[in-house]
Amino acid sequence: MTADTVIILDAPLEARLVAAEMAIGPETGASVTFSGRVRGEQERVRALYLECYQSMARRALHGMIRAARARWQLHQVVIAHRIGEVAVGDLIVHVAVTAGHRREAFQACEYLMDYLKTAAPFWKKALADDGDHWVEARDRDQQAWRRWQEDEH
Repeated sequence: MTADTVIILDAPLEARLVAAEMAIGPETGASVTFSGRVRGEQERVRALYLECYQSMARRALHGMIRAARARWQLHQVVIAHRIGEVAVGDLIVHVAVTAGHRREAFQACEYLMDYLKTAAPFWKKALADDGDHWVEARDRDQQAWRRWQEDEH
């Protein structure tokens, strides 16, 4: 098992930065990555502005990685998340997971993304032509996260 990594940065995020953190060993049968970008929507979003208390966010993300490890046999997890102003089209998050088998890697990556979209301690403000506003998690994202809690029971 290789050390997991959490990266929080106020600079452009590049997928190759996350790839450089990954250590692929002979027992690794699967590597799954997810890259999320800021999208422009009907509100004429120009950018998102993200804030967090970095020490709290790092602790929370490492805690979720531990929770993912309790569910699946993972080799390594790397999460990189932007803060500050992120323009439409730019990367906002990148998650990479390695495991012995694809199902574990896919499920763990989805689990971590569902957490990041709903419960991670990041505050997101949409900077839009019609006015700036704080963004709440969408119902469908909340439902996706709740299914993981239901699976625990």
